[in-house]
Amino acid sequence: MSDVAATAPSHDGFAHKALKTSGVIWFLAATVGQWLFVYYILMTHGRATLSGNYSEWDDVGLISGYVDGDLIANLLFISHVLLAVIMIVGGTLQLSPPVRKRFPTLHRWTGRVFLVIALFLAIGGYYMTWARGVRLSDIGAMGVSFNAHLIVFFSALTFYYAYKRQIDTHRRWAMRLFIVAHGVWFFRISLMGWYLINQGPVGSTRQLDGPADLVISFACYLVPLAMLELYQRAVDGHSTRFKWAMTVGVLLGTVAMSIGIFAALMMMWLPHI
Repeated sequence: MSDVAATAPSHDGFAHKALKTSGVIWFLAATVGQWLFVYYILMTHGRATLSGNYSEWDDVGLISGYVDGDLIANLLFISHVLLAVIMIVGGTLQLSPPVRKRFPTLHRWTGRVFLVIALFLAIGGYYMTWARGVRLSDIGAMGVSFNAHLIVFFSALTFYYAYKRQIDTHRRWAMRLFIVAHGVWFFRISLMGWYLINQGPVGSTRQLDGPADLVISFACYLVPLAMLELYQRAVDGHSTRFKWAMTVGVLLGTVAMSIGIFAALMMMWLPHI
C-alpha cells in the first residue's frame, strides 16, 4: 500500500495525508512480519539444509518436509521454501518508494525476479499439493490452490502492463500480486492470530479441515486484497469521509495483522528456532 500512497495524485487536505500515512504504516508492519518469517525460514529450513539434517524440514506440523528416498519431492520442497526468502526480501524492496526512485535498475531487476519466483512457487506449490500429496486435507488445500491461480493471473497482468509501459496500471497490479504472492504468510499469521484471540483452535483441526480453517484459507488474502482495492479508490477519490473511513480501516487492519504476526512469532516461529 505504501507504493500506491507514494505515487497517488496529489489532493489537498489532511485526510488524504492521513490515508497515505496509514498505507505506509501498514507496509512497514507487513515488512517487519515478513522479515521475521524470513529469519524463521533461514534458521530452520536453511540451517537444516546446510547441516544435512533433512529430517528437520517438517514445517511445524503444517506440512511434511523430507520424504526419505523421494529426490524430486525433496528438491521441490526445499527450493520452494528457500526461494520464498528471495521473493519476500525482493518484494519488500520492490515496493519501497525510496529504492524505486534512487535505484531504478535494482527496482526493475527485483521486480523481474519477484515475478518469476512467484510464478514458480505458485505452480510448484500447486503441483506439490495435488500431484505429490503435500497437504493435510483437500479442504485445507482449496484456499491455497485458488491463491495459486490468482498469482498466475496477476503475474501475467503485472508483466503485460510493464511491457506496455502503462506504469500506473502496472504498479496497481504489482500491489495486488504482492498481496496474493504472500498468501502463505497471510495464512500463517491469520491462523495464529485466530488461535491467540480465541485462546485455542476454535473451529480448527490438526488437518486444517475445520470451518475456521476453510474460511481463513480464503479470507487471509482476499480480505487484504479487498482492503487494497478500497484503499486505492479512496486515494484516487475526493471524498473526505471515505478517506477517513479507509484510514481507520487500514489502521485497524494493521493492528489485526500485527496481532497475527506476534502470535505467529510466539507460537510458531520462535519455539522452533
